[in-house]
Amino acid sequence: MRFIGITGGVGAGKSQILSYLAQKPGVRVMLADEIAHEQMEPHTACYDKIKEHFGKLDIFREDGSFDRRKLADVIFSDDARRREMNRIVHPAVREYVCAQLEKERKEGRLSLLVLEAALLIEEHYDEICDELWYIYTREDVRRERLKASRGYSDEKVDVIFASQLKEEIYRAHCSEVIDNNGALEETLAQIDDILRRKANG
Repeated sequence: MRFIGITGGVGAGKSQILSYLAQKPGVRVMLADEIAHEQMEPHTACYDKIKEHFGKLDIFREDGSFDRRKLADVIFSDDARRREMNRIVHPAVREYVCAQLEKERKEGRLSLLVLEAALLIEEHYDEICDELWYIYTREDVRRERLKASRGYSDEKVDVIFASQLKEEIYRAHCSEVIDNNGALEETLAQIDDILRRKANG
């Protein structure tokens, strides 16, 4: 079983690629974002730490859970708060990922375990992944996608882009670069080519 980390900027179109991979036999896809949300549910150690550090902010719903949109607004607009949030959440996510990796290796049912994470490189997942793949999409394409699909303003997109790694850093760390600027069929054909190469490799 190979453990692949997939990353790329916000709006790069990673979800369609991950859905495609998830449908293939012997492949399991994990999303760091979803894992993080599970770790942040009320009554978890992670939630208690966040409440301790961010309890005075308007980021909670009436039931005590986090309002994800408000939370994103806070952490994307304040570097110190984003760092503090990452310091609490990311170790919990990594611990879960490592446990799942160990479990899947023992069970031996998968050919590919995939982890998608925006901060794959920053959180040093290259230390535990067999290889990293980068989904490359130009900034202008990503900007239009974010405005159309999420209703983001140009100002909000600017703030998000400023908080992410530059393209050359992604390329320096990733052994595979998937160009996702064209039609989806072209992107998926690249994925199939990579998988064929690995299988024959």
